[in-house]
Amino acid sequence: MVFQVDENIRSFLDEHVPGYTKVARLDGDASTRAYYRVSTDHATVVLCVDPGFINARESEYPFTVVYRLLKDTVPVPELYASDGRRGLFLMQDLGDDLLEFVLPLVDADTIGRLYESCLENLFSIQMIRGKGETPFSLFFDIDKLMFEFNFFIEHALGAYFRANLPGNDLKALRAEFHAISGMLYRPELFVLNHRDYHSRNIIVCDEIPYIIDFQDARMGLPQYDAVSLLRDSYVTLETVVFERLKEFYFEGGKEMGILSMGRDEFNYYFDIMAFQRNVKALGTFGYQAAVRNNRRFERYIRPTIAYLGDYADRQAELRNAWRILGAYLHGH
Repeated sequence: MVFQVDENIRSFLDEHVPGYTKVARLDGDASTRAYYRVSTDHATVVLCVDPGFINARESEYPFTVVYRLLKDTVPVPELYASDGRRGLFLMQDLGDDLLEFVLPLVDADTIGRLYESCLENLFSIQMIRGKGETPFSLFFDIDKLMFEFNFFIEHALGAYFRANLPGNDLKALRAEFHAISGMLYRPELFVLNHRDYHSRNIIVCDEIPYIIDFQDARMGLPQYDAVSLLRDSYVTLETVVFERLKEFYFEGGKEMGILSMGRDEFNYYFDIMAFQRNVKALGTFGYQAAVRNNRRFERYIRPTIAYLGDYADRQAELRNAWRILGAYLHGH
């Protein structure tokens, strides 16, 4: 869709992309940011309009802070220019080939190579160490995990599924969610996580998986990003592929010192973390559909729900939460 630029954008583009010929809106994600492809006669770049960047210090703006951490370590789009006064920045255009869209078009060997590259990039991110500055001062602590659980209760269970939980069920579900959050708060094991490391935040360009949308990075269990990628709402991996890639991550993580736990403990936390992460995703999808009337994510609700019972089958600590949830999510 061709976009009519306002004066702020026009002056920014005149300065940094002289001679541009077209500005077209790109499909966005579930955030408040808006993205545009800016064309010249010879090239394209991507313009991001982010209200959260307006009047923010670049040294404190999460996107630029995390970009500086990642740019020499993993493939990310190059940042060309930024203007915090107007909430604008320009990035390298990597095209439209999200990993989600590429996978149905390639063979099994290529799928394996792409995912292994993504996991190797994840190792590189999780090896980065900080000294307490942002994003190393942000954690998946109990409050953060409970915020995501409560967001799910309000926007998925309540607004989208229209589940009318009796008081006892609601109290019991919140207690189960709080217990799960406590299980996952192991700060001595925490590493840096992208936070949304899935197939819609990876662009394949020249057979290289580039990482985007990394501004929400924070500290959490190593399994968090591995779960996001391998138990993705947007792509359901075949069981044999999933198990092989999970083993690839476990072995690589042990070798690099990212993981200090044995296989049974790793699998335990993988399932608990996956349960929380998938419930969190359902909260986002419910909010988009019921509150923002954005139905693009509705088709991902059913495959996300389909994961949950398997985790509960393997881990007794999840069974009470799934028993309550299953009654309200059944049939979706």
